[in-house]
Amino acid sequence: MPTALVCPSCGDSYTDRWRCTCGHPLDFAETPLPDGPAPDPTAFDTRRGLWSFDDFLPVSRAVTLGEGMTPLVNADGWNAQFKLEYVFPTGSFKDRGATTTVSRAAELGVEKVVEDSSGNAGAAIATYAARAGIDADIYVPASVKASKLRAIERAGATPVRVDGSREDVTDACLDAVASGDGWYASHAWNPAFFAGTATVAYEIALQRDWQVPDAVVTPLGHGTLFLGAYRGFRALYDAGWTKRMPRLLGAQASGYAPIADELHGESEGENDVADGIQIRDPVRKSEILDAIDETGGDAIALDSATVERELEALHADGFYTEPTCAVAPAALRAYRERGVLDADADVVVPLTGSGLKN
Repeated sequence: MPTALVCPSCGDSYTDRWRCTCGHPLDFAETPLPDGPAPDPTAFDTRRGLWSFDDFLPVSRAVTLGEGMTPLVNADGWNAQFKLEYVFPTGSFKDRGATTTVSRAAELGVEKVVEDSSGNAGAAIATYAARAGIDADIYVPASVKASKLRAIERAGATPVRVDGSREDVTDACLDAVASGDGWYASHAWNPAFFAGTATVAYEIALQRDWQVPDAVVTPLGHGTLFLGAYRGFRALYDAGWTKRMPRLLGAQASGYAPIADELHGESEGENDVADGIQIRDPVRKSEILDAIDETGGDAIALDSATVERELEALHADGFYTEPTCAVAPAALRAYRERGVLDADADVVVPLTGSGLKN
């Protein structure tokens, strides 16, 4: 039986719905936690990838491509560890949320999903829908990168290109949902997506023998990975598997930085390089701000030139990522320069998307 949903704002509950009637995003009514102490990390069975952590997951595995357990490697040039999220089946961390979201759709007997995306989430949902035998329409900006469009098309999904802003893409998708044309597999609204992205925290903790870093730095648009990491580290702490929470530090694109702007004042310029996080009104903004407050975190905005320089440095060191991915290691440098992080702070940075998608 699929886990019920509840509104954290008004308390209404649902068997299935993409948002509450009051307009607030929904969450799972129950968040499972394992019983007992953390297992021996050397004996933990990871053969089912991220689904190895199913004791934390409110969704049953139904649709999988063996995703998860991405490498955690030392990055000496940054004095950090990089979590190589770009080695997922579709080349981005969005597969974490896609496997749980489409598994949820399969649990509910959904025949068609719809999603709006700048590219990576759409490619992931399209691919996992194909794996499940579920039809998919993916609403994308008219300017979407050709490589990401091909990934959607070759998975058998129907791309719907929309002129205008990223917000216009979402509006067009929501019109389709309102007309009954599909189940909304939204990476911004659907709680199943965040249950999937939370697994990044479980993996980081396991790979570090249940020791969490001082800080985790992630790109920050809708907050899919940022909030997923927060929820995952919170669950580990609540289960007694770890002893503390890391600081959560976000990296936004100048001109598309509502979180950083609220914390530090309006950013200057516009970053047209980090297209994957060009979000002006994140659905879960209040939750992102709460996670920052609770963990002693922060968010900053970076311009195009800074991201381009960091991308070159990543490529030169063997990390072949896409441009949006470079905002997080660039932000790490900025946080250290500003004194937010000490030079010797223990930091993990997820590298979120493959350069092969450019």
